[in-house]
Amino acid sequence: MSDDKRQDDDKRPEREDRWTDGPQLTPEQAREVRQAKTEKPAPPAESAEVLRERQRLAQQEMLDRWIGGVLTEQRRSRRWKLFFRFFFAALILASLATSFYSLFGDGAREPERQHLGVVTVRGVIDGESPASAERIIEGLNRAWDADNAAAVVLHIDSPGGSPVQSQRVYQEIMRLREEGGKPIIAVIEDVGASGAYYMAAAADEIIAAPASLVGSIGVIFASFGFEEAIDNLGIERRIYVSGENKGFLDPFSPVRPEEREFWQTVMDTTHGQFIEAVRLGRGDRLVEDERLFSGLIWSGQQAYELGLIDGIGSLDALSRELFGEVRLHDYTPRLDPFERLTRQFGRVAAEWMGVPTSRSPVRYQLP
Repeated sequence: MSDDKRQDDDKRPEREDRWTDGPQLTPEQAREVRQAKTEKPAPPAESAEVLRERQRLAQQEMLDRWIGGVLTEQRRSRRWKLFFRFFFAALILASLATSFYSLFGDGAREPERQHLGVVTVRGVIDGESPASAERIIEGLNRAWDADNAAAVVLHIDSPGGSPVQSQRVYQEIMRLREEGGKPIIAVIEDVGASGAYYMAAAADEIIAAPASLVGSIGVIFASFGFEEAIDNLGIERRIYVSGENKGFLDPFSPVRPEEREFWQTVMDTTHGQFIEAVRLGRGDRLVEDERLFSGLIWSGQQAYELGLIDGIGSLDALSRELFGEVRLHDYTPRLDPFERLTRQFGRVAAEWMGVPTSRSPVRYQLP
């Protein structure tokens, strides 16, 4: 195509295309139009005052959000504080109500008919346990003073425990027994051994099931020796005493022959007190057998044959024998749940830390 013809084409007006909304464009023109449509005009420049105001508003909004979060957290914290205050107040009120009920509610519900006044001895006998001498003695006196209690029953299920606590209960039963007026009967459930049998020996009569475990008339002291263990671990033991024998029960020190001999005399003396108490309480009912005070534990049937108990039976059978039906009333003082919880927590913590929980290392107790 010649240059003249090409110039004539360029001079011709743009023709209309019925397939488009506008005039026909060259590729370059179409590209320019598309770019113009996609490109947004730049916003007008803002003044410094407008920028400062915008920044102030953003800071104010951020501060409002922070204050709102703090207030929400404070409200949540107050709700939890109120919840725990109400919870502990309810717990204290419940504990006080239970304590008042245990103090004043037990005696008011004494049955009007003749019944057996029961005092429970359950678990290890110890000054800090539910089977403490103080609690058992209080129950004994309640049952003894109850007009409609035909007999006082010491209901025992215990492996024994503290010699002092056992002796205190034994002496109180002997005092009531000498005073007279109503019988005192010991009924052994599953176990009536060692210190628990020490108590039972003071009763007028002892009854146990054929499969009950009875006896274990002996004294036990158990400990460990760690002197070689700390040597192997490279640990130096430092102990300072005033008195050459003050630390003779220390498990990290070797036992000297004279210390062993002395401690055995202590055990023998305590065992002798146990034997004397059983002989005094049981009298001629005991069978002469060298194994009787050797620490062996017997079944209820064997104990009956040895004179350690007076009959085979149970608490319900005893009540039916006396009244023709089961008539029982428990005179054991109720335990304060809050005090019981704190004692249990203290006992568990002491055991976890390896601290002895018993006041006396010598025990009338099954191993």
